[in-house]
This record gives sequence, structure tokens and C-alpha cells, in this order.
Amino acid sequence: MPDPRIRLTVNGDPVEVTFGGHKTLLEVLREDLRLTGTKHGCELGECGACAVLVDGKPALSCLILAQEVDGAAVTTVEGLASDARLHPLQDAFLECGASQCGYCTPGFLVTARALLDRKPKACRGEISEALAGNICRCTGYIQIFEAVERAAEKMGGEPPR
Repeated sequence: MPDPRIRLTVNGDPVEVTFGGHKTLLEVLREDLRLTGTKHGCELGECGACAVLVDGKPALSCLILAQEVDGAAVTTVEGLASDARLHPLQDAFLECGASQCGYCTPGFLVTARALLDRKPKACRGEISEALAGNICRCTGYIQIFEAVERAAEKMGGEPPR
């Protein structure tokens, strides 16, 4: 049986890729498309390090067979910046010291982006709930929540309460 071929849009660019049929979206992104910002973590869907956006919604790429995203739009952390400018979330993470080792940061960034796209005026509780599937062993989460709040302000949301 020939290897599967899918067409999808990755970070705004149309892509066609052939890969081993057993591969997850995470493996195709990292190994075949060389987009290494998305991280291998637990590979059980429990840590959030592999989070990407599939058609605008957060998804754990370690749990999705690549064949399942044929025709979809996938956004990785590499797709957040545009015109050589960081996304407001990326700026806010830098300003607030919201990443230390940085391994979990890509998953937090894309998950937070989906939240702010859906709810630009998210409060701390909503931010905490949206990011609950992302694990960080370094920061204690406060800086991450503050960074998302700051990004919401920069993006036109109200100041946090």
C-alpha cells in the first residue's frame, strides 16, 4: 500500500506531504515539514507541549493521525508571527518572563491564541481554564496568566480584573 498523501494549509501556506501512514500530525510537522517549534512531550495528550491549532481550535498533535487533517488549516507556533513581527502573545510572554526553559511555551502560545481569538476579553479564570491542559514545570503559571492578560490588552481587550 502506498504511503498516504495529504493536502493541508500550514501556517497559511498550502502544503502537500507524503508520509508513513502510522505518523501522527506531530511527527509529520516535525519530521517531514521540519517545523520543530511544536514539541514532543508526553505523547499521551496530557502535557500540551504538542498543541497546535486545527481549523482554529486547539488540538494535541500527538493524538491525531496525520491522515485526519487532510484539507485542514494547521497553525503551529511558527505561524503566530507575521511580517517578521512577533504576535502580541509572544511579545507579552517575553515582557512577563512567562517562559523559563521554554519547552512548554509553544503549546501555551497557540492555546492562548485560540482563547483570545474566541474571547478577546477573557478573565483570569477563563485563561486558567483554557490553559489547564498545558503543563509547565518552571514558571508556576502566574507569569503565563499575566502574559495572556497583557496580550489581550494589546489586542484590544479590556484590562484584566
